[in-house]
Amino acid sequence: MTRTLPSRFSLRLLPLAVAAGLAVSAAAAFASRIKDVAMVEGGRDNQLVGYGLVVGLAGDGDSNAGTTLRSISNLLARYGVNVAPDQIKGKNAAAVMVTADISAFLKSGARIDVTVASMGDAKSLQGCVLLQTPLLGADGRVYAVAQGPVAIGGFSGGAGGAGGATVQKNHPTVGVISNGAIIEREIPTRIVTDGRMRLLLQNPDYTTAARMADALNQRWTDSARATDAATVLVKVPADYTGQEVAFLADLGTTEVTPDSLARIVINERTGTIVATATVRISQVAISTGSLTITVSNSLGVSQPNSFNNSGQTVVVPSTSTTVNETKGGFQIVQELPTIERFAAALNALGVSTRDMMAIFQTLKRSGALQAELIIN
Repeated sequence: MTRTLPSRFSLRLLPLAVAAGLAVSAAAAFASRIKDVAMVEGGRDNQLVGYGLVVGLAGDGDSNAGTTLRSISNLLARYGVNVAPDQIKGKNAAAVMVTADISAFLKSGARIDVTVASMGDAKSLQGCVLLQTPLLGADGRVYAVAQGPVAIGGFSGGAGGAGGATVQKNHPTVGVISNGAIIEREIPTRIVTDGRMRLLLQNPDYTTAARMADALNQRWTDSARATDAATVLVKVPADYTGQEVAFLADLGTTEVTPDSLARIVINERTGTIVATATVRISQVAISTGSLTITVSNSLGVSQPNSFNNSGQTVVVPSTSTTVNETKGGFQIVQELPTIERFAAALNALGVSTRDMMAIFQTLKRSGALQAELIIN
């Protein structure tokens, strides 16, 4: 058994783009369209949810759960078949939850995708069909109806259990029905109030909001005003009165250069590090090294004297431990104005991805990292 423990703060790094998994965003030198960084208030999506039944599971359904059996009994009663729940075998059916997002401006008759997920102990939803399921909004009203065959994009097969083998691809108890729901009721939306509309930034930032207002005022004088970090209030110009859709089309193509916060995001599960171009590092002195402890186990045999018939052969375990500590030394890293130059300095020193994560965490604690550090 070998255990490696960090003993000093490290500043060696493998090439960032290849081995270290550090993605450095480019400087915010390119403008984006307003339609890509903001949305119009009132044009939001809404969530729908419903409870339903899937059938045709070939014995992989719920194991006669009371909820599923009562649902089957109630369903049959709608068609004039009265059967008590205890008289039903429901291995080919399963209770599921159906979810969907309905976009703004969708009209009655339009279709949307739905996600179907088992809520019981069904083994798989492979080959099943969802029966007609009403989808409700947060207000309890039905906005869509879903039905159709479920595609799970995988499979599950094998005997399972003790001594058995099971092969599984993807997640067999969650599936999708493409265009599986029909819109029955349009969600009312209103994007213009008293000749004004509100743009909501996807990533709230005071600088971006101010830049967006300036860009709009350059095209339409005194038409926009940033009210906070996430909102820009826009007045519909007189030339566009009654043509708000045309104004939104022109507004959406207006370009603005969004600002980004100094931020480093670390995902320890995947070894991924993403840093924005605005990250700054102060001058620091860093030492590198690692401590490796190796523990090896071996078994020996103690054989009794052949003249002593009463003795027994005994297995004797033995353990040896060695410690290896690599040498490190302080290295001065000058103040670097950009993350690109800091990345180049790290590449010249070369450490593992995990050591690099420790670098950023220690830099943050020392106050030398002028950026927000997020660890997932």
